[in-house]
Amino acid sequence: MKFRSLHDRVVIRRAEGDVKSKGGIIIPDAAKEKPQEGDVVAVGPGLRDSKGNLIPLDVKVGDRILFGKWSGAEVTIEGEILLIMKETDIMGIVEKIGVASQKAA
Repeated sequence: MKFRSLHDRVVIRRAEGDVKSKGGIIIPDAAKEKPQEGDVVAVGPGLRDSKGNLIPLDVKVGDRILFGKWSGAEVTIEGEILLIMKETDIMGIVEKIGVASQKAA
């Protein structure tokens, strides 16, 4: 991707929504609710504090994150629809649990 985020901006690829309901009914595109989860594609360097020191972002490329329903702006970059939002619009990072630790629980 030929895009570089600035400041505290984060570029996100939205996760794919469900195509079928739990009952097996196929949901048309117009009726689908967009997921509030996605993968971080690019991050800016961070913000500067009052002394000019760079404060890096907490998210990094590859993180799976949750964000608000109305967060960010949709943009098309190289034919792909992505979201750009400030880091403060991100609610959290979804941690990946390993298979071994799932069996132990």
